[in-house]
Amino acid sequence: MNVREIIERVERVVSENRVRSCVIVFVVILIGVGLWWLLRQRPAEPNYPVVEVESVKVKDVEVYGDYVGRIQAQQFVEIRARVEGYLETMLFEEGRFIRKGQTLFIIDPTLYRANVEKAKAQLNKATASMEKAKSDLERIRPLYEQNAASRLDLDNATAAYEGAKADVIVSEAELTQAELTLSYTSVTSPISGYISERNVDIGTLVGPGGKSLLATIVKSDTVRINFSMTALDYLKSKSRNVNLGQRDESRSWDPYVTVTLPDGSVYPERGLVDFADPKIDPKTGTFQVRAEMANPDNTLLPGEFTRVKLLMDVRENAIVVPTKAIEIEKGGAYVYVVKPNDVVERRFVETGPEVDSSTIVERGLAAGESIIVEGYNKVKHGMRVKPVKATSAVKE
Repeated sequence: MNVREIIERVERVVSENRVRSCVIVFVVILIGVGLWWLLRQRPAEPNYPVVEVESVKVKDVEVYGDYVGRIQAQQFVEIRARVEGYLETMLFEEGRFIRKGQTLFIIDPTLYRANVEKAKAQLNKATASMEKAKSDLERIRPLYEQNAASRLDLDNATAAYEGAKADVIVSEAELTQAELTLSYTSVTSPISGYISERNVDIGTLVGPGGKSLLATIVKSDTVRINFSMTALDYLKSKSRNVNLGQRDESRSWDPYVTVTLPDGSVYPERGLVDFADPKIDPKTGTFQVRAEMANPDNTLLPGEFTRVKLLMDVRENAIVVPTKAIEIEKGGAYVYVVKPNDVVERRFVETGPEVDSSTIVERGLAAGESIIVEGYNKVKHGMRVKPVKATSAVKE
């Protein structure tokens, strides 16, 4: 084969490959055009509004009431002088803890000690007179029986003896009174607690003719929380069979209170309601409630005001929904329920107490149903939506 034939063959092969490439490109273009045409013929997917939904939950809900309360000491005792005299000594440090029976003040006892000595002397004199009268009676009685003494002599001796006995009893009573009065010059504490500053100075005349209030003692290892509730609160508690101030053995919980400290923190101890006033003040429409609470570290100071949180009820197996999912209008409250086919239903519900950011639903919803919590402002009854799980529900 010569050179010319070789060149012609190469040119023929190149020409055939070019035709084949053009055919392939043409086929690819046809396929692309066909796919594009098919895609244009498919109906566009509907653009349903996206809403966030949560499942309706069932749980036990604690219902609380918030009130303003005041701390009161369990005992508040005024230490007063019961006898008149000049204050000699103070035997305590102000503001410190005092034990029951501890001596606090000494009032000048000189006069009262002298009265005791005088009463003792009078008692001794009366006792001696009684002994003499007794001896006279014992001497005259046998003489009377022997007709050696008259009836008048016996009667006089008997009367003298009975009068002497009465004098002894009076003298004993006077001595007891004098000793008791003397004991009042030593002023002791009737309870254990923290004592205030003294109200009088050493050397001051105290007692009935002077200042009688010496100091005060506060027992506050247990305190009382006093607060007021309205007549409406009373009716609500009665409707739930909760009688404040009375224990109910059939109930698994008791109405307890917690208080908030001045720094905003919640005091760790709980108190139980032990008293509720059986009458309502007509001026304020409220009644008084009291709870007792342990105060071992004296964190709660008598006289201070505090926020009181009272457990009013425990609703067992209650239907609970986020409060933000509830819409209110003149006709009532309603929520948007998303059915299994993603269709929205506007459903009226009967609501109960609101607790934190949730509300109890008395009627109208069942556990497990999906309700819209975000995006309900862009839906209507009967509309189809695209539900997605709410962010808060995902975190839970």
